[in-house]
Amino acid sequence: MTHLESQICSHLLLAHYGQIVSKVGTHLIRTGSQPLRLIAADTNTPVDQVKKALCVLIHHNFVTYHLHKRGYVEYELHGAHVLRILRYPRYIYSAKTLYGDTGELIVEELLQNGKMTMSAVVKKVVDRLTETMQDNQSVENIEASNTFVRLVETHFLQRCGSVPEPAADDPSRPPPAPTLVLDEKEMYTVPDLSLIGQCRRRRRVSGDSGEPKSKRCKLNPVEQELPHNDGVYWQVNFDRFHQHFRDQAIVAAVGSKLDQTCSEIVRTMLRISEVTTSSTSSHTQPLSSNEIFRAFPTGYNLSKQVLDQYLALLSDDPMEFVSKTGESGGGMYMINLHRALASLACATVESVVQERFGSRSARIFRLLLRKCHLEQKQVEDFAMIPAKEAKDMMYRMLSENIIFLQEIPKTPDHAPSRTFYLYTVNLPATARMILQRCYKTVVNLIDRREHETRENKRLLEKSQRIEAIMASMQATGAVEVQLQEIEEMITAPEQQQLEALKHNVNMLDSSENQVDETIFVLESYIATTRIEKEVPAKR
Repeated sequence: MTHLESQICSHLLLAHYGQIVSKVGTHLIRTGSQPLRLIAADTNTPVDQVKKALCVLIHHNFVTYHLHKRGYVEYELHGAHVLRILRYPRYIYSAKTLYGDTGELIVEELLQNGKMTMSAVVKKVVDRLTETMQDNQSVENIEASNTFVRLVETHFLQRCGSVPEPAADDPSRPPPAPTLVLDEKEMYTVPDLSLIGQCRRRRRVSGDSGEPKSKRCKLNPVEQELPHNDGVYWQVNFDRFHQHFRDQAIVAAVGSKLDQTCSEIVRTMLRISEVTTSSTSSHTQPLSSNEIFRAFPTGYNLSKQVLDQYLALLSDDPMEFVSKTGESGGGMYMINLHRALASLACATVESVVQERFGSRSARIFRLLLRKCHLEQKQVEDFAMIPAKEAKDMMYRMLSENIIFLQEIPKTPDHAPSRTFYLYTVNLPATARMILQRCYKTVVNLIDRREHETRENKRLLEKSQRIEAIMASMQATGAVEVQLQEIEEMITAPEQQQLEALKHNVNMLDSSENQVDETIFVLESYIATTRIEKEVPAKR
């Protein structure tokens, strides 16, 4: 993990979980795996507080533990998991887009708490949905349960590992570190909690009747299922959300390059194979044109013949997003996910080059991408740019590590007069460099937001106090004149200052989300290049 990434992790842990958790997490980032006593000694923190901090980090899947060969337990923090906090608003917004307000609240609760049981999630979501609608509580219970089930069925939520129960006749001592076991077949199996709304209503009614608890359990068998179901904990499946973001980016790219119908065809292909395709797979599963036609939305009124023409157009497109395999029966079509991510990363890098160095430099960059290796004279001729300007642009991009210079000597002495100097583009290296600059941008945005909040701390505290006073007076039935007098405690200049602060913070948050979109594309592309290198090595 780079220094910039560790800085972001420290800022995020401090902002969301407090100083002690941030201190422990930052220490684990810098030192790697360490046992509990050494963490407490190095951070000058009491062991009890370190234990609580580690519990928080483990509960949110930021820290994992393993048993050392000498018998003690070591803890290791995963910085990539902490960096996902930047993407939390995007996860929540995607859940709202796909499953409405109920899906948004379910994902938000799980992100805030790390791991929760289904009954606890449903209860919290229902309480938030029915604060002002007590009469529709049973309806909200059913809706929340159904939305939770749909999120699990589409793999946006998954089960957590559990500790296996020891055998009754096993006299051996428990291990120092428990091992979590998870059956892949049960990862997306939901316990039956469809009657949770009726259960809660019956519990309230029976609670006032004075009957013994054993008798109430016999009258209401649903309550007996809840303890068993409450032992299953759930968490957000981040890989599935990343797969959804990747698919959305691919669909948007096809729509901007071709048309809306082509993007809808690609969306249909991705939707068919979204659950069956792994997040690390290079291609989606092969699909016939008949399968795509049956799953295509009916609102487009697209005939089978026109669909075949569109599929042929997509398979022949230079982007190579859609590949065709086999010729019998019309062939099978699949989406080349690695190629799509490479195209998205290339477009991102090209836009950065154009914004930073100008359109002519972007022309040279695209030329080197297409031709791979060119001499300086060839670049000048192909790009149709004067020699002096082309030389200046290439040297600027060379100094910024956008393009690279490769030497090919004719003789072993590497004499300049007998050496070819070829300019080239190393897209993975350039993507890593831009990714680090994106991390630096995120650090600057976080620092600027903290500075804005710190500079206006007194005004913010005053505004919060006035809002609390107004809320309490409204609850007691204060008249409009009294409320207006309290509002006037904030002067006009202070109100303008608050509006300016709110605008600046919103702009910083929006910028952070936009930078995270670029980070996601570059990280996904770098991960695919790493996978492509590992697969031939294993073979």
